[in-house]
Amino acid sequence: MTATCDATVVDLWFDPVCPYSWTASRWLREVEARRPLHVRLHVMSLYLLNRHRTDITAAYRRVVDASRGPSRVATAAATRFGEEVLDGFYTAFGELVFDRWRHPTASEYREAIRAALPKAGLAVDLEDAMESDEHDEALRLSHEAGVAPVGGEVGTPVIHMNGAAFFGPVLNAIPRGDDAVRVFDGAWLLAGYPEFFELKRTRVHPPIFT
Repeated sequence: MTATCDATVVDLWFDPVCPYSWTASRWLREVEARRPLHVRLHVMSLYLLNRHRTDITAAYRRVVDASRGPSRVATAAATRFGEEVLDGFYTAFGELVFDRWRHPTASEYREAIRAALPKAGLAVDLEDAMESDEHDEALRLSHEAGVAPVGGEVGTPVIHMNGAAFFGPVLNAIPRGDDAVRVFDGAWLLAGYPEFFELKRTRVHPPIFT
């Protein structure tokens, strides 16, 4: 995602395992191909979002706990090589994890990390970060930088653009072509209104990644 001097900058905070981070990131790629847009990626954490919550099920708690490894690896990569490497890492990892809808296990995440790192041209020893707390402080700082302007009642992804920050958009499928641009224009319009607060409706089926 290469910037140009007149490109609109959009900052996307993502957790690598979140399906809605993936659909949002692929949507922004579609827009980038059609508009002067520069998307900058930053890491956030589903684990940090949910660590103090008492209203989630035991099954979802297991999903959240299993999610820690990939965000740690992404943070380790960004710390060692700069956030510019996140685009390649996220694409390589996401194409393996989001080939279909499922809740991968911790071991499946490890397999995807192991395959994604060399594909993205990154050092394979970054895999060790999955079970290390070495980069947890850097992850927390990145996470808080994304979430702080939005408030506590958020999920992933978080987007900063046009002087505003918001959770979402939560896209159950990836808008393509002209649809992607129309969705972006709508998000841009709402982001520009300082009193815009929320749009929401119930999801009726799992995410679609094709």
